[in-house]
Amino acid sequence: MTYVPAPLDAVHVKLRQATPADFPTIVALLTRCELHTSSVTPEGSTYWIADLNGVPGGCIGLEHGEGASLIRSTAVLPEARSQGLGRALVASALTYASLRGDRTVYLFSQEAGDYWRRFGFVPVPADEIAAALPNTPQVQSGLLKGWIEREQAWKRVLGGGGRA
Repeated sequence: MTYVPAPLDAVHVKLRQATPADFPTIVALLTRCELHTSSVTPEGSTYWIADLNGVPGGCIGLEHGEGASLIRSTAVLPEARSQGLGRALVASALTYASLRGDRTVYLFSQEAGDYWRRFGFVPVPADEIAAALPNTPQVQSGLLKGWIEREQAWKRVLGGGGRA
């Protein structure tokens, strides 16, 4: 799967909800972006793929809990960046979380804090995510493998309610 950049006026972006059959594509996208894939699963999650000119160029996932979701596996291939693809994927995930009744969306990110601040995320302790979403695959992986205490956590309250 190789994305070949096209002139901006010729780029066709299509966001689609992933099916279980799309998971090899999602794992390939994450691998190309050097992200972890060990806890990526369609169980209890919703993922989207962004196709650019018919070729998968990015993905994002939400792991669901009670009243909250966890954004994970946000990736855009290097050659497909700077075209608004990441912004479209994040907007889709936040809209979906809001429509399913989530009050809060969380994520882990060490390197991309400035990016997530643009979407209204604020830093929180990692144990807040572990308490809010204890059964999600990424939290379970973090607890089992011991990385969760070292990770930077982020939170966005949905529905205009400010910080909870």
